Amino acid sequence: DPCSSLSPPCFTEEDRFSLEALRMIHKQMDDDKDGGIEVDESDEFLREDMQYKDASNKHSHLHREDKHITIEDLWRRWKTSEVHNWTQEDTLQWLSEFVELPQYEKNFRDSNVNGTTLPRIAVNEHAFMISHLKIIDRSHRQKLQLKALDVVLFGPLTRPPHNWMKDFILTVSIVIGFGGCWFAYTQNRTSREHITKMMKDLESLQTAEQSLLDLQERLEKAQEENRNVAVEKQNLERKMMDEINDAKREAHRLRELREGAECELSRLKYAEEELVQVRMALKKAEKEFELRSNWSVPEALQKWLQLTHEVEVQYYNIKRQHAEMQLAIAKDEAEKIKKKRSTVFGTLHVAHSSSLDEVDHKILEAKKALSELTTCLRERLYRWQQIEKICGFQIAHNSGLPSLTSSLYSDHSWVVMPRVSIPPYPIAGGVDDLDEDTPPIVSQFHG
Repeated sequence: DPCSSLSPPCFTEEDRFSLEALRMIHKQMDDDKDGGIEVDESDEFLREDMQYKDASNKHSHLHREDKHITIEDLWRRWKTSEVHNWTQEDTLQWLSEFVELPQYEKNFRDSNVNGTTLPRIAVNEHAFMISHLKIIDRSHRQKLQLKALDVVLFGPLTRPPHNWMKDFILTVSIVIGFGGCWFAYTQNRTSREHITKMMKDLESLQTAEQSLLDLQERLEKAQEENRNVAVEKQNLERKMMDEINDAKREAHRLRELREGAECELSRLKYAEEELVQVRMALKKAEKEFELRSNWSVPEALQKWLQLTHEVEVQYYNIKRQHAEMQLAIAKDEAEKIKKKRSTVFGTLHVAHSSSLDEVDHKILEAKKALSELTTCLRERLYRWQQIEKICGFQIAHNSGLPSLTSSLYSDHSWVVMPRVSIPPYPIAGGVDDLDEDTPPIVSQFHG
């Protein structure tokens, strides 16, 4: 009896089945049929049959110091293995946790499967697997065979030790992820609020621009009305002068008639009529005198005031171009930020960069420039209206800057008037500060 020659001997029926299964495993691993399993044979078996890619650990556990494993060595290791002494509960736990086939627990329990039965499962004993365990699925039988062969040859499977460092790294990563999401959310919300505020400032800037355009239209209407009033005034003065001249001619005619009259009564009648005409001429002269005031304005003063008005208009146009350029730059920067906000990364980039502050600064500068421009326009309009009212002649409506320059500076060819198209430079104050903040338009000369 082969069982009696082994150490330890096998006496039970379960041991006989286990020995037969181990003989089949040994025969399957012994390729050269020399009665022993060499290193290269076990390595080939692990890689090809059991499909282990890295079998160094298993290989060293199987051979240890023995390079030639016989059936007696294999039987001795199995009898002293922990798996041989597994109870039914240990086997069911192995089936559920390691093999991951918990649906066969009832079949294992009914067949009273324990650790000594695993070699029969490792050789995939057809009658036992199908008749007793009732495992019909071929893939399940193969999976169960490989798992049983693993524990029979190499002992019970052990779970890898718990890696607390990985848990710590995972926890830190989750915390960092949540922190990053919260930071991105707060930055996104802050950037949205900042951009909303910037849009409101831009709307107020557009409103100021519209009010400036309205004020310019009113200025143009006022200038047109002033021109109409000046024309009507000239017509009225001309009409009054014609009436006075007619009255003078009529008085002269009556006086000649009176002097040529033969009768005293006719002379008296003509004298009364002449007196009436003289009184009417005096009244009209008084009205003309009131219109012309108590002093006579020099003729050259009108041209010099007109030239001053045109020079001031040139500087106002330069300042308006500068304000319009600031407004256009602010609008472009705001549109760029609105486009960047369309993506999450763009919002984060806008939130972390200083572009929002720069756009706010440009919008405030544009608003300040428009406010100064509006104040300057109102002050200039009111001042020149008062000057025209006091002087009694037109200033805003004139022949133009080139004509005035050629007539007033005919003897000074070195005088060069400014152009509106020159690059704008900042003007700190209003029109009253032109002499301090800007270079002189007309250079001073002696004489």
